Amino acid sequence: MVSKKIIRTLSVIVIIFLLISMAAAGFYFGFNYVLSQNARFERLSEVFGGAQNGTGIDKDTPGAVEIVIPRAADTKRIAELLEDKGLIKNIFMFTVLSKFNGFDGSYMAGTHFVLRDMGYDEIMYVLCQNPQAVRVTFPEGLSYREIKTRMREAGVRFDEAVIDSLVRNPQLFLDYVFISGIEMRDGRDWLLQGYLFPDTYEFDINTDEETIIRTFLNNTERKLVDEYYERAEHIGMSMDEVLTMASLIQIECEKVEEMRTVSGVFYNRLEADMAFGADPTINYLRKEAGMDVKLWLSTEEIYELDSPYNTYLYKGLPPGPICSPGEFAIRAALWPETHPYKYFVARGDGYHAFAERLDQHERNIAKYRELAEAGETEPTQDDREE
Repeated sequence: MVSKKIIRTLSVIVIIFLLISMAAAGFYFGFNYVLSQNARFERLSEVFGGAQNGTGIDKDTPGAVEIVIPRAADTKRIAELLEDKGLIKNIFMFTVLSKFNGFDGSYMAGTHFVLRDMGYDEIMYVLCQNPQAVRVTFPEGLSYREIKTRMREAGVRFDEAVIDSLVRNPQLFLDYVFISGIEMRDGRDWLLQGYLFPDTYEFDINTDEETIIRTFLNNTERKLVDEYYERAEHIGMSMDEVLTMASLIQIECEKVEEMRTVSGVFYNRLEADMAFGADPTINYLRKEAGMDVKLWLSTEEIYELDSPYNTYLYKGLPPGPICSPGEFAIRAALWPETHPYKYFVARGDGYHAFAERLDQHERNIAKYRELAEAGETEPTQDDREE
């Protein structure tokens, strides 16, 4: 009969052997897993790399499942999202493999698309790539409403009530120096209109409304250099007034080379205590009211909309910018051309005819309106020479 002491000794030896065997097996398989890791990641890069978001998978890919990773989400939270979508079955295994593979802490917040037949490695790789983004170009001269339309058409998802509230009440963005200079005036609804700088941007399709606004304002902050603030102070204007002036110039001028001349006209009108009489402000009010924009406005149309933005009814600058002006318009507002003109009218070819006196201006209006009605434009110098 074997003694209990021998049985205990043999049991300890067997347990130690099993532990050593398990450790050896774990080391062997783990070592081989690590050795094959580079090859696996290279294959993943070949399969999913090369696209804008690094995966080549988007909402239009058959079978694609959308995953939105919140900002500051840890691996466990991400694993729970994946389990909720039926993409993984074991949260613990995903978190362990995530650490083992070196993906932990590398997951990118934002929108991603994965496929249901992907393995854990593949899902991890995809979630570490740039999130799904859309590129949207906003040309100079867009109003806030037009900016919203462009974003929506590009596929950016946002809550309109939330983003409208941020644009109307920008207290959340007081960390930008120019925000505190925005003046609250009667009739001014969209306080951030004019500060959403025209440019090409990339947005995650599920980004939050604050991030959308900050994306614009970060660019605006870069564009409004110290020289602009110094010049504005020199000419006795606030930056808010400069952007308001620039927004008028932006809409009035099709040709960049005329911007400083048109700016000079507006400053001459300010000095003479004249009404600006700027048609773009009327057309802005028409757009806000859901009406058509018109090149030639009748007297009735000019005076039918009573608003502080109506620069025929109210002297001086309108309450705020009517669009997002670009750099050329801003510089024109800061450095107007010096000349005696107080009037200008569109010639129909992208340029304007300028006049010093009202009677000259009225003759210009009659001339170019007649040409417009006849579907003609004034001959250029080249046309005359021919």
